[in-house]
Parts: sequence; structure tokens; C-alpha cells
Amino acid sequence: MTIRPLLRHCVPAAACLLLLSALAPAFAGDHGRARGCARQFELAQRMDMESFRDYDAETFRAVHDERAITVFASGARRVGIDAIMTALASHFADREAKWSWTEVYRVVDGCNSAFILYETVYEIPRIGFRQRAYTGVTYSHDGRRWLAIADQGTPLP
Repeated sequence: MTIRPLLRHCVPAAACLLLLSALAPAFAGDHGRARGCARQFELAQRMDMESFRDYDAETFRAVHDERAITVFASGARRVGIDAIMTALASHFADREAKWSWTEVYRVVDGCNSAFILYETVYEIPRIGFRQRAYTGVTYSHDGRRWLAIADQGTPLP
């Protein structure tokens, strides 16, 4: 057996492997970046929900964009994280409300934006207050991290 027939089959295969190995980092980079953003998003949305549940005002503020807007289930609207924090001051100070949520729907657009719809329950047992709502939260990626930019509640019966 001579080497020529072997080269006829191996050289094209080797060229394909070389091309694929050259292109792989580009594909892995985009896919790897998207996976990194997905992991980062998972952490950010959990920090958002858990910081509210755990009365951690500092973390709650940190995961929101300065321009964030909240439309409460009551219909009240607050624009800007400072106004939102003022409206929620008693929640963080009194530390008596119970907050629970179940994710209903999620869409994440790579490292750009994301939306989650939760079914939520906010209750203050001492005064007999209990409110069920759908709460939709929109997040944006600023190039470094995910931030909540809009939050809207719709009461449920």
C-alpha cells in the first residue's frame, strides 16, 4: 500500500479538523457567554426575591437599576429605586410580612433581557392581610450584571 491513497483521505479530514478547532472557540465563546449569563441571571433573580423575603434592603436595592419602576398590585406606581425603597420602607423596617413566590413563566434573551412571572403571596398575619398576585419582573443586563428594571403586580382572587 502506498502513501498516496492514504493522503487523499487524511489530508481533507485533517483540514476539516483544523478548521473546526479554529472555529470552536468562537462558537464556545458565544455559547459559554450565554451559559455564564444564564447562571448570573439565576443568581440575580434569586437575590431579588430572597432579599425582599429576608428584609435585606441593601441587597434589594443593589439588584435594581436606578431607573427601575414598580407598579404595585394596588395600582400605586413608583419610579426610581429611591422612590421604590421609600414605598417599601415599612416592609424592610417592620420585618413581619411573609413573602412567597412560585415561578410561572420565564424567558431569557441571552445576555440582554429577561422576564419572569411569579405567583406571589404577601401576608401580614398580625393584621390579617393576605394578597395573592401575579408579579412580573423584567431584568436587563448592563454588560456586567443583571438588574431589575420593572416590576408589576396584578391581584389574584
